[in-house]
Amino acid sequence: MRTRALATDIDEQTRLGDVYIDGLRRAQLRLALTVLGLMALALGGFPVLLALVPSTRTMTLAGIPLPWLVLGILVYPAAWLLARGYVRQAERNEAEFSDIVEAGFGEVAGHEPSVRDE
Repeated sequence: MRTRALATDIDEQTRLGDVYIDGLRRAQLRLALTVLGLMALALGGFPVLLALVPSTRTMTLAGIPLPWLVLGILVYPAAWLLARGYVRQAERNEAEFSDIVEAGFGEVAGHEPSVRDE
């Protein structure tokens, strides 16, 4: 008999390893959908704003029409900020997952490590 580390569960694709991998996948998917939703809301909401508030169609800022300013210039820094935030949070998710794997199941969950017959 030997104790089995959580990393071994993941490497051997056991049910426990699958649970941890699925948790990471769900966290990454939730993050990706959140960022996608924010970008879709911003890009999709702007035409709605233009349609509902007609004065925004002719509004200018520093001589540049507002729609051109938003869609031609401001969308890129916003996309960059969202992408940067996404990468930082995705790396945080992966680091937390890695910490859990390195610590082992017993230390993280307060349970004894799994035992397997050799």
